[in-house]
Amino acid sequence: MALELFLDMFSQPCRSVYMFAKKNNIPVEVRTVSLMNGEHYTEEFGKINPIRKVPALKDGDFCMGESVAMMQYMAEKFKTPDHWFPADLQKRARVNEYLCWQPTGVRLHGSKVFWLKLMLPTVFKMEVPEEKMKGALEDLDSSLKLIEDTFLQDKPFIIGDQISIADLVAVVEVMQPFAAGVDVFKDRPRLSAWKDRVVQAVGKELFDEAHERIMGAREAVKLIDSSKMEHFKPRIIRLML
Repeated sequence: MALELFLDMFSQPCRSVYMFAKKNNIPVEVRTVSLMNGEHYTEEFGKINPIRKVPALKDGDFCMGESVAMMQYMAEKFKTPDHWFPADLQKRARVNEYLCWQPTGVRLHGSKVFWLKLMLPTVFKMEVPEEKMKGALEDLDSSLKLIEDTFLQDKPFIIGDQISIADLVAVVEVMQPFAAGVDVFKDRPRLSAWKDRVVQAVGKELFDEAHERIMGAREAVKLIDSSKMEHFKPRIIRLML
């Protein structure tokens, strides 16, 4: 029986889960949940994930959220190649080390830049103060430097010679500000070369498919009705403080 994945490909974690499942030929049926239209707040979706976030997974009567836990679940259930989530204690610890760092280490800053650079001025017609944008870009720059210098160093991938879940989680976060028009790869040859290796390991067709919506975000968000996005107001307030 196929797993059901509830996804919105505007979301970074949804893209990592989708690429992991498809690359490993895991039988899945994708159910689209529009964050922009607030579909994660419907009663139906609340039965799948009471936390009301995507991605979400349904395996028969078993439901769960949290992208990292979902990929680990799929890796164990479907016995995916070891390099994704290694059995070796120290290699697995390196994967987990990155996964524990990234929510506040890079996701926070990449997402903030995406909102300040694209969503606020385009959808909500809000002027972002120059110093606010500058500070967000500086934070993102520090995070990208840490990925290069601390996690990648001179290795092809985060844990060594082969791709892992950590690389999938990393690359979707890096692509988020890139899709908003910030060239995160400029003057970062190691980051750029790593991204190319991830694309090659995943497969360019699959990588492009997963990122098609977000790479068209600058045009797509022009069509968004801001009146349907009241649920995002708390995030906007936090960004502008």
